[in-house]
Amino acid sequence: MNEIDINADLGESFGAYEWGADETLLQFVSSANIACGFHAGDPHAMRRTAESCVKRGVAIGAHPGLPDRLGFGRREMAVTPEEAADFVLYQTGALQAFVHAAGGKLRHVKLHGALYHMASKDERLAVAIVKVVHQLDPKLLLYGPPAGRLLESAAAVGLRYVVEGFADRLYLSDGTLAPRQLPGAVLDQTESVVRQALSLAREGAIRTLCVHGDTARAAEHAERIAEALREAGITVRPPR
Repeated sequence: MNEIDINADLGESFGAYEWGADETLLQFVSSANIACGFHAGDPHAMRRTAESCVKRGVAIGAHPGLPDRLGFGRREMAVTPEEAADFVLYQTGALQAFVHAAGGKLRHVKLHGALYHMASKDERLAVAIVKVVHQLDPKLLLYGPPAGRLLESAAAVGLRYVVEGFADRLYLSDGTLAPRQLPGAVLDQTESVVRQALSLAREGAIRTLCVHGDTARAAEHAERIAEALREAGITVRPPR
């Protein structure tokens, strides 16, 4: 592994509420997952973030989630495959328009929060979501976990899949992420985050590392990860 992507979830401000250090983070990441208005974000945040990404040359992805602002899209909801697919198409299509207006091109889709995990476990959800992403643009990349229904469904239709690892989340012994309600589930010490990022990068299977933009030290984490990767001879760039 001599190349890896660093992605961050951005554009999560809405209305009078400012959230995240987006402009600082954009100095250190190679890809951005922009919130599309359901779990966070709004049209103005989508436009501003898309324009900033184009200006800085950061690859742009849609970050569609469940319609649950109160729970930040991190609570599971009972949705049908058709509903999930429509949620993804609606949000991704909206962001695609802002990206096009900013002079850029949408490169990937990464599901947010509970929807990410639900689709990874539920074959019917995964098939419906992958189908609609492929219909929107078969050249889009789909970011997701290293195993599960999303990966299988993407392979079945020929949608390019980018295996993701989380630099700032605790992994359990079975390779799954620790539930957020558990103490220590979110890593907040920069040294631990950098150490985990390097370990994941060196495994070889991971093609992109996520830094959550809503954590307090996200920009510091991303900067130190980028430095450590370069020192290890690993180039930070979007997936090709």
